[in-house]
Amino acid sequence: MDLQFSFFKKLYTSCDDQLGELIIGDIFSGTEHGILCANAEDPYLYYTWFVAYGTRAPLGVYQRVILINNQFPGPPIEGVTNDNIIVNVINQLDEPFLITWHGVKQRRTSWQDGVFGTNCPIPPHSNWTYKFQLKDQIGTYMYYPSTSMHRAIGGFGALNINQRSVISIPYPALSGDFTLLVGDWYKAGDKALRKKLNSGLSLPLPDGLLINGLHKSSVFTGQKGKTYKFRITNVGISSSINFRIQGHQMILVEVEGSHSLQEAYESLDIHPGQSVAVLVTLRGAIKGYYIVASTRFTKPILTTTGILRYQGSNTPASLPLPIGPTYHVHWSMKQARTIRLNLTANAARPNPQGSFHYGSIKIVRTLVLANAQAKINGRLRYTVNGISYVDPTTPLKLADWFNIPGVFTLNNIKDFPTSRPPAMGVSVFGLTLHDFIEIVFQSTEPTIQSWHLDGSSFYVVGYGSGKWTTDSKKRYNLADGIARHTVQVYPNSWTAVLVSLDNKGMWNLRSQIWSDRFLGKQTYLRVWNNEKSLFTETDIPPNALRCGKALH
Repeated sequence: MDLQFSFFKKLYTSCDDQLGELIIGDIFSGTEHGILCANAEDPYLYYTWFVAYGTRAPLGVYQRVILINNQFPGPPIEGVTNDNIIVNVINQLDEPFLITWHGVKQRRTSWQDGVFGTNCPIPPHSNWTYKFQLKDQIGTYMYYPSTSMHRAIGGFGALNINQRSVISIPYPALSGDFTLLVGDWYKAGDKALRKKLNSGLSLPLPDGLLINGLHKSSVFTGQKGKTYKFRITNVGISSSINFRIQGHQMILVEVEGSHSLQEAYESLDIHPGQSVAVLVTLRGAIKGYYIVASTRFTKPILTTTGILRYQGSNTPASLPLPIGPTYHVHWSMKQARTIRLNLTANAARPNPQGSFHYGSIKIVRTLVLANAQAKINGRLRYTVNGISYVDPTTPLKLADWFNIPGVFTLNNIKDFPTSRPPAMGVSVFGLTLHDFIEIVFQSTEPTIQSWHLDGSSFYVVGYGSGKWTTDSKKRYNLADGIARHTVQVYPNSWTAVLVSLDNKGMWNLRSQIWSDRFLGKQTYLRVWNNEKSLFTETDIPPNALRCGKALH
C-alpha cells in the first residue's frame, strides 16, 4: 500500500468571508465532513462514525477488530487550532463504548473527555455526539476507545492539529506530512484479554508490532532533496518502542503539542501514549530505506518495518536493518533529558513558549504517587498510594454536578505513599483551579511505566533512579523542561512533573499500560472553584447521557 504524504487529506474551507454550511465528501477517507462557517466563529468540522466489528489479519491471522467507517485504523481528524469538532459516534458493537481524545485538553469541557469518570458509555446500537474545540493547541495526537479492553483490537486513529496561517512555525515550509501510528498487537481478542486479566493473570508479551495497522507493508514516498514531517504516535497498549529510519537523521521538532529544541537523533524512544514529530530530509541515493520500530525493555525484542521510498526508485530497501537499543535503561533516560522546550518558538499562540516561567512559580501541593502491584482478594491488581481504582456506575463528573452522594469522597487518597493495606476504591484528589502542583511518579516495579493526564500538559522536570526525596529537586530542570501530556517512568525509578491546573473539571490521571489501568492503576483530579461561570466551565451538555445514580 503506497501512502503518499497526502494519505491523510483534509478538506478544509476558510470561514473568513463565508456564511452557511458546506458538506463535503472526502474521497480519500470515505468520511463525510461538514464545515459550518459563521461570522466571527471558528470553523466546525462534522464527522459521522460507525463503530463496528470487522475482520482483518494484521499479523497474518484473521481476527475480530474494531473498525470505524470500515477503516482500520480509524479515519484521521485533520484540524487547525480552534476548530470545533462534532463527531456523531454510532455504536454498532455488542458492548458499551466510549472514545477519548488523547491529548486534547477539552478546555472547560471535561464533559467531552470520553472516559468513565466523565461520561456514561454509549449503549450498544445507539449513538452519542461529541462536541469539543481544539482550543489553543497544535500538534500530534490520537483517539482511541477508553472502555474495557477495546483499544487492544482497534478503534484508534490519528488526530493532528495544524497551526493557523497567522502563526509562524520554527522551521521552513515542508514538502509533505506523514502520520505513523505504531504499536503492539495481540492476536487474542479483547474479550480473551479481559478474561485473563479478570482471572488474576497478567498479559503475555504482545505478538507483534504494527505501523498504521500493517506489519511490514507500510510505504511512504517522497522526493529526493525534500524535507518531510513524520508524526509518530505509540498507539500500543503495553510496549515502549524505538523508532529509526535507515540512513536518515531525524530532527525532533514537536512533542505532544510543544515545539522542542531541534536536536538530531539516529533513533528515538517513544513510550505508550506518546507522540513526536520529526523532520526528515531525503538526502540519500534514490532507492528504498527501511523504517524500523522495535520494542524496548522486552525479551524477545519485537520488530516491524515500513519503507521510505524515494520517488522514481525501483531499488528495494536492503538489509541489514539499522540497529537500535534493546534494554539500556540508562541510555533511554539520558535521551529523555535531551528532549527540551524551544523557549523562543510560539505554539498555538504568538507569544513564545518560554514566556511562562514555570520554574519560578510557587508549588502549592506535592503529590507523590507510588504505583505497585498487589494481590487483593487473591487476584492481581495495581494500586496508586494503596488504592486500586474501580469505576463506579455513576460517572464522577455527573455525581459532582448533581451533588449525588455515595459515589466518591474527595481526598480519600493520600498525597504520599502509605503503609495501608491495598484496597479497591474510587480515588479522587480535590484541587483548586489555578493550583500549581508537583507530581512525582514513583515506581518500585521492574517494568517501565507510562502516565497520562487528561485536561492539561505538564512540564517534565526530572528523571532519576531509586526513591525520590526532597533532595531530588536539586536536579530539576526549571528552565526548559518539555511540556507534554504523557511521561515514562523507568523501572525502580521516579519522574517529576510540574503542572498548572488551569482547566476546571474532572480529569483522569492514568497508566497508559492498558492492562495496568484496567486493573486499577489510575486516579482522578477534581479541579474546582466555587465560581459558577461559563468562562471557567460549560454547563452539562443537553445531550449528556445519564446512567447509574444520575439516571433520573
